[in-house]
Amino acid sequence: MHVAVVGAGIIGLTAAVRLRAAGHAVTLIAPELDTAGRPHAVAGATHAAAGMLAPLAETQFSQDALAPLLHAGWKGWPLLVDLLAGFSDVGTGFRTEGSWIVAADPSDVLAWEHVLAHASALGRRVEPVAVRALRRAEPALAPGLAAGFDAPDDHQVDPRRAAAACLAALVAEAGPDGGPLPAGAGPAARLVSGTVTSADPVGSGVGLTLADGGILTADGAVLAAGLGHRGIGGAATAEVPLRPVHGDVLRLRVRPEQLLPGEDHLITRTVRGLVHGRQVYLVPRADGTLVVGASAREDGLAGTSAGSVLDLLADAAAILPAVRECELAEVTTAARPGTPDDAPRVEVVPGAPVVVATGFHRHGILLAPWAAGRVLDLLTALPKETA
Repeated sequence: MHVAVVGAGIIGLTAAVRLRAAGHAVTLIAPELDTAGRPHAVAGATHAAAGMLAPLAETQFSQDALAPLLHAGWKGWPLLVDLLAGFSDVGTGFRTEGSWIVAADPSDVLAWEHVLAHASALGRRVEPVAVRALRRAEPALAPGLAAGFDAPDDHQVDPRRAAAACLAALVAEAGPDGGPLPAGAGPAARLVSGTVTSADPVGSGVGLTLADGGILTADGAVLAAGLGHRGIGGAATAEVPLRPVHGDVLRLRVRPEQLLPGEDHLITRTVRGLVHGRQVYLVPRADGTLVVGASAREDGLAGTSAGSVLDLLADAAAILPAVRECELAEVTTAARPGTPDDAPRVEVVPGAPVVVATGFHRHGILLAPWAAGRVLDLLTALPKETA
C-alpha cells in the first residue's frame, strides 16, 4: 500500500516510520522539506517541545479519559526507540532516570498533593522525598523548597533528535553500519516539499492537491498537519475544531564555570515545579543545555510573550538559583493544536482511505507512539476496496 503522510511533526514522522516498518511505501509531504527532498530542521510544536514523557504529572483532573492514552504513549516510547535503532544510529535522546517534582511554598505542596494523589489512584508511582535528601541528590536546587516527590517512571526524549532519527529511518537504504534493514520494511520514503490544500477521493485511493497546484495520488493518506489541518479541504478530509494553544520555551546554556569537578550538568534529571501556583519544568540535555518551559497561552499572541519569559525565568530561578548565571541561548514560541475537550482526534474519514491525526494539545510527544500505532491499525483495517 502506498500511503501519503501529510505533516513532518512528531505525529506524522512516527506514523510514517511505523508504516514503512510494516512494509508500506510512504511519501512524506511537508513544507519543512526542501525542494530536493532533504529535511530541514523540524519546525512547529515539535521543534519547541521539551520532550517530557511524564504521564503522572500530565494527568489532569478533568482529563481522566486521556490517562490510558498517556500511559500507552509512555509505554510505547522504548519500543519506538528500538524500532528506530534498526534503521539508523541517529539517537533520540531517550532517558529513563525519572524526574523530581517540587513545590516552592505550602500552597504549592497542597496543590501537588491533590494532583499526585489523583495520579496515584490511576496507578502512577510517586513517593515523597525529604527536601534535605532531595538536595543531597541535587545540590544545585534551592534550599528553601517546601516539598519534593520522586517520580521514578518519568522519562524524556529530545524531540529534535527524535525527529531527525525518524527522518533518517524513513530514507535509510541500509541499517546501521551497512547491515540489513528490519525484516519486512518497505522502500525508502519519498520526501516532498509542499503544503497540502485539499484531499479528495480518486478511484479507490486519494488525491492530494498541493499549494503549487501539483497533485499527488496514493492508496491512502494520513493527515497529521497539526494546526495546518484547518487549511486542508476536500471530500476526503474531516473537519476538526482546532484552536492554537501557544507555548513559550527557553533553552539555557550552562557555563563550565558553574559546574564542580566531575559534574556535567546542574541537575541530573528533569525537575517539575509549582511556584506560587505556576507550573515550570527544567529538563537537562546531554549537550549541557537546560530546557525551561512552558507557558500555555490562549491570548491570541502568536509571538513570544514577554510576561511568559519573565515568569519562566523567575520560577526556574526560584527552584534552581544557578539559572541566573546561565546563558539564554534560545527562546522558542509555537502553537499546539487543541480540540474543545483537549483530546486528540485519530480517526478514519468516512468513505475514504484517509486517517486524520491532530489535536494533540500539549501531549504530542508523549502520545506519538500510541498515535502511530493507531494510524497503522486504522489503515490496515480499512476495507480492501477503499484501501
